[in-house]
Amino acid sequence: MDITRRNDDEQAARWNGPAGHAWVDAQAVLDGLFRPFEDLLVEAVVAEHGSQVLDVGCGTGSTTLAVARRTGARGRCVGVDVSEPMVTAARARAERQGTQASFVLADAEDHAFEPASFDMVISRFGVMFFKDSVRAFANLRRAARDGGKLRFITWRAPAENPFMTTAERAAAPFMPSLPARRPDEPGQFAFADPDRVRGILEESGWTGVDLQPVDVPCVLPESELVRYFTRLGPLGLVLREADESTRERVVATVRAAFDPYVHGAEVRFTAACWTVGAQA
Repeated sequence: MDITRRNDDEQAARWNGPAGHAWVDAQAVLDGLFRPFEDLLVEAVVAEHGSQVLDVGCGTGSTTLAVARRTGARGRCVGVDVSEPMVTAARARAERQGTQASFVLADAEDHAFEPASFDMVISRFGVMFFKDSVRAFANLRRAARDGGKLRFITWRAPAENPFMTTAERAAAPFMPSLPARRPDEPGQFAFADPDRVRGILEESGWTGVDLQPVDVPCVLPESELVRYFTRLGPLGLVLREADESTRERVVATVRAAFDPYVHGAEVRFTAACWTVGAQA
């Protein structure tokens, strides 16, 4: 099979399968965990006076809804995601809250957005999964008006984010099937290299590319820690297939590996990220 098509199929299957459903189930916890990044993007929209906003890789919609609440009736905020379970959850949240946001189930890489219809494109950890990033950002550039702004947040290198790899490192002796992280493939750390990010954005038609490091304190309830690492990330994808004995050993070992981050009822860590900006 063509490697590009395989990666595309793997991402769609992942986010419409176990990973997507796990994010929906953990929606409240993840919203709290990543609220600082949501706040950064809302602040960026307000600072740029964005009113027609596209949220890429919107997931269950927290950031889209937060922006829509700030822009109010004068604005339009659209979230797009490839995950049917997450988009369904986002639409239900918007309806419950009475928030004027809409959600599109589509791959932002090739979806036919109305040309020049947004003055701001944002994303919270949602742009690292494209099979062809240049093509994807060129498509987003077409959706943006001339002078429109791009603002997204993505992870820096794994070495700078040890919390994010603790589970797989601790579980590796028990789980030989754990997928390896590859920086040149879609995934959490695909945009860790700033030169690669600049190259992608410039090649796809964006100008004034600017990357700034940001280190953000994050907090997770200790009571949610086991559910967090057993459902999400590379370990979450393979642990559900393990036998009960292996699962018990893995959970005990991994939970102990997180001890340095546990402070009473809270799990605390620092997320090392890039804030990326550009202009159409």
